[in-house]
Amino acid sequence: MNLRFLLVVLLVVLAGCATVHRASEPTAPVVISEATWQQIDQDIDAASLASKEIVKRYTRSAMERWREMVYQRTETDFIPWFTSYWTQQWLSAKVGWYKMNSGGEVDPVVNRLTVYLQEQYHERVLDPVAKVIDPNVIMADAITLYLQTLDAHLVEIQEHYRAPQDQFDRRLNDIPAIALAPPPARNASLYQIAHAEPVTNLPAYQALIERVRSANSGAGAGLSDAGISSVAKRAGEKLEGQIATRSAAGAVAAAVGRVAGAVISVVSAGIAALSNESDRPETEVQLRKNLGDAFDKAWLGLMENEANGVMAGVYYISGQIEGSLAKNLPVVPEPAPLASPPQGDQTPLQGGQTLQ
Repeated sequence: MNLRFLLVVLLVVLAGCATVHRASEPTAPVVISEATWQQIDQDIDAASLASKEIVKRYTRSAMERWREMVYQRTETDFIPWFTSYWTQQWLSAKVGWYKMNSGGEVDPVVNRLTVYLQEQYHERVLDPVAKVIDPNVIMADAITLYLQTLDAHLVEIQEHYRAPQDQFDRRLNDIPAIALAPPPARNASLYQIAHAEPVTNLPAYQALIERVRSANSGAGAGLSDAGISSVAKRAGEKLEGQIATRSAAGAVAAAVGRVAGAVISVVSAGIAALSNESDRPETEVQLRKNLGDAFDKAWLGLMENEANGVMAGVYYISGQIEGSLAKNLPVVPEPAPLASPPQGDQTPLQGGQTLQ
Protein backbone atom coordinates (compact mmCIF):
# COMPACT_ATOMS: atom_id res chain seq x y z
CA MET A 1 0.00 0.00 0.00
CA ASN A 2 2.80 2.40 0.90
CA LEU A 3 4.73 1.45 -2.22
CA ARG A 4 1.73 2.21 -4.41
CA PHE A 5 1.29 5.60 -2.72
CA LEU A 6 4.95 6.46 -3.27
CA LEU A 7 4.66 5.60 -6.97
CA VAL A 8 1.66 7.90 -7.36
CA VAL A 9 3.47 10.77 -5.64
CA LEU A 10 6.53 10.22 -7.83
CA LEU A 11 4.44 10.34 -11.02
CA VAL A 12 2.73 13.58 -9.92
CA VAL A 13 6.08 15.23 -9.17
CA LEU A 14 7.53 14.18 -12.52
CA ALA A 15 4.47 15.46 -14.39
CA GLY A 16 4.73 18.79 -12.57
CA CYS A 17 8.37 19.16 -13.50
CA ALA A 18 7.57 18.47 -17.15
CA THR A 19 4.80 21.07 -17.11
CA VAL A 20 7.06 23.70 -15.56
CA HIS A 21 9.72 22.91 -18.13
CA ARG A 22 7.30 23.29 -21.04
CA ALA A 23 5.88 26.56 -19.63
CA SER A 24 9.31 28.06 -19.26
CA GLU A 25 10.15 27.55 -22.91
CA PRO A 26 10.25 30.99 -24.62
CA THR A 27 7.52 31.69 -27.18
CA ALA A 28 8.83 32.70 -30.57
CA PRO A 29 7.74 36.30 -31.37
CA VAL A 30 5.34 36.76 -34.25
CA VAL A 31 7.12 38.53 -37.07
CA ILE A 32 5.01 40.69 -39.40
CA SER A 33 6.67 41.28 -42.74
CA GLU A 34 7.11 44.79 -44.08
CA ALA A 35 4.86 43.94 -47.01
CA THR A 36 2.09 43.01 -44.56
CA TRP A 37 2.57 46.26 -42.64
CA GLN A 38 2.25 48.17 -45.90
CA GLN A 39 -1.00 46.34 -46.62
CA ILE A 40 -2.20 47.21 -43.11
CA ASP A 41 -1.35 50.87 -43.78
CA GLN A 42 -3.34 50.75 -47.01
CA ASP A 43 -6.32 49.30 -45.15
CA ILE A 44 -6.09 52.00 -42.47
CA ASP A 45 -6.02 54.64 -45.20
CA ALA A 46 -9.09 53.10 -46.84
CA ALA A 47 -10.81 52.89 -43.44
CA SER A 48 -10.21 56.61 -42.87
CA LEU A 49 -11.74 57.46 -46.25
CA ALA A 50 -14.75 55.22 -45.61
CA SER A 51 -15.29 56.69 -42.13
CA LYS A 52 -15.12 60.20 -43.57
CA GLU A 53 -17.87 59.40 -46.09
CA ILE A 54 -20.15 58.13 -43.33
CA VAL A 55 -19.59 61.34 -41.36
CA LYS A 56 -20.30 63.47 -44.45
CA ARG A 57 -23.75 61.88 -44.74
CA TYR A 58 -24.44 62.52 -41.06
CA THR A 59 -23.36 66.17 -41.16
CA ARG A 60 -25.34 66.92 -44.32
CA SER A 61 -28.48 65.46 -42.79
CA ALA A 62 -27.97 67.39 -39.53
CA MET A 63 -27.18 70.65 -41.32
CA GLU A 64 -30.23 70.31 -43.56
CA ARG A 65 -32.41 70.04 -40.45
CA TRP A 66 -30.68 73.13 -39.05
CA ARG A 67 -31.21 75.01 -42.32
CA GLU A 68 -34.92 74.19 -42.33
CA MET A 69 -35.28 75.51 -38.78
CA VAL A 70 -33.44 78.74 -39.66
CA TYR A 71 -35.64 79.26 -42.72
CA GLN A 72 -38.77 78.68 -40.66
CA ARG A 73 -37.67 81.00 -37.87
CA THR A 74 -36.71 83.70 -40.38
CA GLU A 75 -40.12 83.46 -42.02
CA THR A 76 -42.19 83.44 -38.83
CA ASP A 77 -40.20 85.85 -36.65
CA PHE A 78 -37.61 88.08 -38.30
CA ILE A 79 -39.41 89.05 -41.51
CA PRO A 80 -42.73 89.97 -39.79
CA TRP A 81 -40.80 91.88 -37.12
CA PHE A 82 -38.69 93.82 -39.60
CA THR A 83 -41.54 94.77 -41.94
CA SER A 84 -44.02 95.79 -39.21
CA TYR A 85 -45.04 99.45 -38.96
CA TRP A 86 -43.77 99.96 -35.42
CA THR A 87 -40.41 98.38 -36.18
CA GLN A 88 -40.01 100.70 -39.14
CA GLN A 89 -40.83 103.66 -36.87
CA TRP A 90 -38.27 102.46 -34.33
CA LEU A 91 -35.66 101.98 -37.05
CA SER A 92 -36.43 105.47 -38.36
CA ALA A 93 -35.69 106.87 -34.91
CA LYS A 94 -32.43 104.91 -34.75
CA VAL A 95 -31.41 106.07 -38.23
CA GLY A 96 -32.17 109.64 -37.23
CA TRP A 97 -30.04 109.25 -34.12
CA TYR A 98 -27.23 107.63 -36.08
CA LYS A 99 -27.40 110.44 -38.64
CA MET A 100 -27.14 113.11 -35.95
CA ASN A 101 -23.93 111.51 -34.70
CA SER A 102 -22.43 110.63 -38.08
CA GLY A 103 -21.43 114.10 -39.23
CA GLY A 104 -23.55 113.73 -42.35
CA GLU A 105 -21.73 110.63 -43.63
CA VAL A 106 -23.88 107.84 -45.06
CA ASP A 107 -21.66 104.78 -44.49
CA PRO A 108 -21.54 105.05 -40.67
CA VAL A 109 -25.35 105.19 -40.58
CA VAL A 110 -25.68 102.05 -42.72
CA ASN A 111 -22.91 100.27 -40.81
CA ARG A 112 -24.51 100.92 -37.42
CA LEU A 113 -27.91 99.88 -38.72
CA THR A 114 -26.32 96.71 -40.12
CA VAL A 115 -24.82 95.81 -36.74
CA TYR A 116 -28.17 96.36 -35.03
CA LEU A 117 -30.05 94.20 -37.55
CA GLN A 118 -27.42 91.46 -37.31
CA GLU A 119 -27.86 91.43 -33.54
CA GLN A 120 -31.61 91.14 -34.00
CA TYR A 121 -31.20 88.29 -36.50
CA HIS A 122 -29.01 86.36 -34.09
CA GLU A 123 -31.35 87.04 -31.18
CA ARG A 124 -34.55 86.17 -33.07
CA VAL A 125 -33.33 83.38 -35.36
CA LEU A 126 -29.86 81.89 -34.96
CA ASP A 127 -29.63 81.78 -31.16
CA PRO A 128 -33.04 80.09 -30.59
CA VAL A 129 -32.29 77.53 -33.31
CA ALA A 130 -28.85 76.85 -31.79
CA LYS A 131 -30.57 75.74 -28.57
CA VAL A 132 -32.10 72.89 -30.56
CA ILE A 133 -29.39 72.13 -33.11
CA ASP A 134 -26.03 73.92 -33.23
CA PRO A 135 -23.40 73.74 -36.02
CA ASN A 136 -20.67 73.82 -33.36
CA VAL A 137 -22.16 70.73 -31.72
CA ILE A 138 -22.52 69.06 -35.12
CA MET A 139 -18.82 69.71 -35.74
CA ALA A 140 -17.80 68.06 -32.44
CA ASP A 141 -20.20 65.14 -33.00
CA ALA A 142 -18.72 64.64 -36.46
CA ILE A 143 -15.25 64.13 -34.97
CA THR A 144 -16.60 61.66 -32.41
CA LEU A 145 -18.45 59.68 -35.08
CA TYR A 146 -15.37 59.61 -37.31
CA LEU A 147 -13.17 58.28 -34.49
CA GLN A 148 -15.72 55.66 -33.43
CA THR A 149 -16.16 54.41 -36.98
CA LEU A 150 -12.42 54.39 -37.66
CA ASP A 151 -11.71 52.55 -34.38
CA ALA A 152 -14.17 49.81 -35.35
CA HIS A 153 -12.30 49.40 -38.65
CA LEU A 154 -8.96 49.27 -36.81
CA VAL A 155 -10.19 46.37 -34.67
CA GLU A 156 -11.22 44.49 -37.81
CA ILE A 157 -7.85 45.18 -39.48
CA GLN A 158 -5.87 43.95 -36.48
CA GLU A 159 -7.92 40.75 -36.27
CA HIS A 160 -7.78 40.15 -40.04
CA TYR A 161 -3.98 40.20 -40.16
CA ARG A 162 -3.60 38.59 -36.71
CA ALA A 163 -1.11 41.26 -35.79
CA PRO A 164 0.01 41.10 -32.13
CA GLN A 165 -1.79 43.80 -30.18
CA ASP A 166 1.38 45.42 -28.86
CA GLN A 167 2.92 45.64 -32.34
CA PHE A 168 -0.31 46.96 -33.84
CA ASP A 169 -0.61 49.59 -31.10
CA ARG A 170 2.97 50.72 -31.71
CA ARG A 171 2.18 51.07 -35.40
CA LEU A 172 -0.84 53.26 -34.59
CA ASN A 173 1.25 55.29 -32.18
CA ASP A 174 3.62 56.17 -35.02
CA ILE A 175 0.79 57.70 -37.07
CA PRO A 176 0.16 61.39 -36.19
CA ALA A 177 -3.47 62.47 -35.95
CA ILE A 178 -3.17 65.96 -34.42
CA ALA A 179 -0.02 68.07 -34.69
CA LEU A 180 -0.59 71.48 -33.08
CA ALA A 181 2.48 71.72 -30.84
CA PRO A 182 3.93 73.54 -29.03
CA PRO A 183 3.42 72.48 -26.33
CA PRO A 184 3.86 68.74 -27.01
CA ALA A 185 0.54 67.96 -25.31
CA ARG A 186 -1.19 69.50 -28.35
CA ASN A 187 0.04 66.57 -30.44
CA ALA A 188 -1.71 63.19 -30.50
CA SER A 189 -1.22 59.95 -32.39
CA LEU A 190 -3.88 57.79 -33.98
CA TYR A 191 -3.53 55.37 -31.06
CA GLN A 192 -4.10 58.13 -28.51
CA ILE A 193 -7.24 59.60 -30.09
CA ALA A 194 -8.67 56.14 -30.82
CA HIS A 195 -8.24 54.96 -27.21
CA ALA A 196 -8.82 58.18 -25.22
CA GLU A 197 -11.87 57.88 -22.95
CA PRO A 198 -13.31 60.35 -23.55
CA VAL A 199 -11.45 62.03 -26.37
CA THR A 200 -12.77 65.42 -25.23
CA ASN A 201 -10.32 65.28 -22.30
CA LEU A 202 -7.34 65.01 -24.63
CA PRO A 203 -5.43 68.36 -24.75
CA ALA A 204 -4.71 67.89 -28.46
CA TYR A 205 -8.42 67.44 -29.18
CA GLN A 206 -9.27 70.55 -27.17
CA ALA A 207 -6.64 72.50 -29.12
CA LEU A 208 -8.15 71.33 -32.42
CA ILE A 209 -11.67 72.38 -31.39
CA GLU A 210 -10.35 75.77 -30.28
CA ARG A 211 -8.57 76.22 -33.60
CA VAL A 212 -11.68 75.46 -35.65
CA ARG A 213 -13.96 77.63 -33.55
CA SER A 214 -11.55 80.55 -33.62
CA ALA A 215 -11.77 80.42 -37.41
CA ASN A 216 -15.57 80.46 -37.18
CA SER A 217 -16.86 82.93 -34.60
CA GLY A 218 -19.96 80.96 -33.68
CA ALA A 219 -23.02 79.04 -34.72
CA GLY A 220 -24.08 80.32 -38.10
CA ALA A 221 -21.49 83.09 -38.09
CA GLY A 222 -21.61 84.99 -41.34
CA LEU A 223 -24.93 83.52 -42.42
CA SER A 224 -26.83 86.77 -42.07
CA ASP A 225 -24.07 89.33 -42.52
CA ALA A 226 -24.10 89.70 -46.31
CA GLY A 227 -27.89 89.58 -46.54
CA ILE A 228 -28.38 91.97 -43.63
CA SER A 229 -25.87 94.42 -45.11
CA SER A 230 -27.89 94.80 -48.31
CA VAL A 231 -31.12 94.99 -46.29
CA ALA A 232 -29.64 97.67 -44.03
CA LYS A 233 -28.50 99.76 -46.99
CA ARG A 234 -31.95 99.72 -48.60
CA ALA A 235 -33.64 100.34 -45.25
CA GLY A 236 -31.29 103.20 -44.40
CA GLU A 237 -32.01 104.99 -47.68
CA LYS A 238 -35.76 104.46 -47.32
CA LEU A 239 -35.87 105.53 -43.67
CA GLU A 240 -33.82 108.66 -44.34
CA GLY A 241 -36.42 109.64 -46.95
CA GLN A 242 -39.20 109.06 -44.43
CA ILE A 243 -37.38 111.20 -41.87
CA ALA A 244 -37.19 114.06 -44.38
CA THR A 245 -40.93 113.74 -45.13
CA ARG A 246 -41.86 113.72 -41.45
CA SER A 247 -39.61 116.71 -40.80
CA ALA A 248 -41.42 118.69 -43.52
CA ALA A 249 -44.82 117.68 -42.14
CA GLY A 250 -43.71 118.68 -38.65
CA ALA A 251 -42.64 122.11 -39.86
CA VAL A 252 -46.01 122.69 -41.56
CA ALA A 253 -47.87 121.52 -38.45
CA ALA A 254 -45.93 123.94 -36.28
CA ALA A 255 -46.70 126.82 -38.66
CA VAL A 256 -50.50 126.39 -38.85
CA GLY A 257 -51.21 126.17 -35.15
CA ARG A 258 -51.94 123.59 -32.46
CA VAL A 259 -55.30 122.13 -33.62
CA ALA A 260 -54.58 122.09 -37.33
CA GLY A 261 -51.05 120.91 -36.58
CA ALA A 262 -52.40 117.96 -34.59
CA VAL A 263 -54.65 117.02 -37.51
CA ILE A 264 -51.75 117.22 -39.96
CA SER A 265 -49.57 115.07 -37.65
CA VAL A 266 -52.29 112.40 -37.36
CA VAL A 267 -52.85 112.41 -41.12
CA SER A 268 -49.10 112.16 -41.76
CA ALA A 269 -48.83 109.21 -39.37
CA GLY A 270 -51.80 107.53 -41.09
CA ILE A 271 -50.28 108.06 -44.51
CA ALA A 272 -46.97 106.61 -43.27
CA ALA A 273 -48.78 103.57 -41.87
CA LEU A 274 -50.69 103.04 -45.12
CA SER A 275 -47.50 103.48 -47.10
CA ASN A 276 -45.77 100.92 -44.92
CA GLU A 277 -48.59 98.40 -45.39
CA SER A 278 -48.66 98.92 -49.16
CA ASP A 279 -44.89 98.51 -49.40
CA ARG A 280 -44.79 95.56 -47.00
CA PRO A 281 -45.28 92.71 -49.53
CA GLU A 282 -42.50 94.06 -51.74
CA THR A 283 -40.26 94.57 -48.71
CA GLU A 284 -40.89 91.01 -47.53
CA VAL A 285 -40.05 89.59 -50.95
CA GLN A 286 -36.81 91.56 -51.16
CA LEU A 287 -35.83 90.71 -47.59
CA ARG A 288 -36.56 87.03 -48.13
CA LYS A 289 -34.43 87.01 -51.29
CA ASN A 290 -31.48 88.86 -49.74
CA LEU A 291 -31.39 86.69 -46.65
CA GLY A 292 -32.05 83.49 -48.61
CA ASP A 293 -29.24 84.09 -51.10
CA ALA A 294 -26.73 84.95 -48.38
CA PHE A 295 -27.86 82.05 -46.21
CA ASP A 296 -27.56 79.45 -48.99
CA LYS A 297 -24.06 80.63 -49.86
CA ALA A 298 -22.91 80.61 -46.24
CA TRP A 299 -24.56 77.23 -45.57
CA LEU A 300 -22.63 75.71 -48.45
CA GLY A 301 -19.46 77.17 -46.96
CA LEU A 302 -20.21 75.55 -43.60
CA MET A 303 -20.64 72.24 -45.38
CA GLU A 304 -17.54 72.37 -47.58
CA ASN A 305 -15.00 74.70 -45.96
CA GLU A 306 -12.17 72.51 -44.67
CA ALA A 307 -10.87 75.21 -42.31
CA ASN A 308 -13.97 76.24 -40.37
CA GLY A 309 -16.92 74.17 -41.60
CA VAL A 310 -18.72 71.45 -39.67
CA MET A 311 -16.33 68.85 -41.16
CA ALA A 312 -13.20 70.88 -40.36
CA GLY A 313 -12.09 68.70 -37.44
CA VAL A 314 -12.62 65.50 -39.41
CA TYR A 315 -10.80 66.89 -42.44
CA TYR A 316 -7.86 67.87 -40.26
CA ILE A 317 -7.49 64.51 -38.47
CA SER A 318 -8.05 62.43 -41.60
CA GLY A 319 -5.61 64.63 -43.51
CA GLN A 320 -2.91 64.04 -40.90
CA ILE A 321 -3.50 60.28 -40.89
CA GLU A 322 -3.74 59.84 -44.65
CA GLY A 323 -0.78 62.13 -45.26
CA SER A 324 1.41 60.13 -42.88
CA LEU A 325 0.34 56.80 -44.35
CA ALA A 326 1.04 58.04 -47.88
CA LYS A 327 4.71 58.38 -46.96
CA ASN A 328 4.86 54.70 -45.97
CA LEU A 329 3.01 53.29 -48.95
CA PRO A 330 5.06 52.03 -51.92
CA VAL A 331 5.28 54.33 -54.90
CA VAL A 332 3.50 52.83 -57.89
CA PRO A 333 5.53 53.55 -61.05
CA GLU A 334 3.72 55.43 -63.76
CA PRO A 335 2.99 53.40 -66.90
CA ALA A 336 5.39 53.93 -69.77
CA PRO A 337 4.07 56.28 -72.47
CA LEU A 338 2.65 54.63 -75.54
CA ALA A 339 4.83 54.57 -78.65
CA SER A 340 4.16 57.35 -81.14
CA PRO A 341 1.96 56.19 -84.04
CA PRO A 342 3.53 56.01 -87.50
CA GLN A 343 3.61 59.23 -89.46
CA GLY A 344 1.19 59.75 -92.33
CA ASP A 345 -0.48 56.69 -93.80
CA GLN A 346 2.46 54.39 -93.11
CA THR A 347 1.46 51.03 -91.63
CA PRO A 348 4.22 49.08 -89.84
CA LEU A 349 5.03 45.61 -91.18
CA GLN A 350 7.30 42.87 -90.01
CA GLY A 351 10.98 43.35 -90.63
CA GLY A 352 10.76 47.12 -90.23
CA GLN A 353 9.12 47.63 -93.65
CA THR A 354 6.27 50.03 -94.16
CA LEU A 355 3.29 50.01 -96.41
CA GLN A 356 2.97 53.28 -98.35
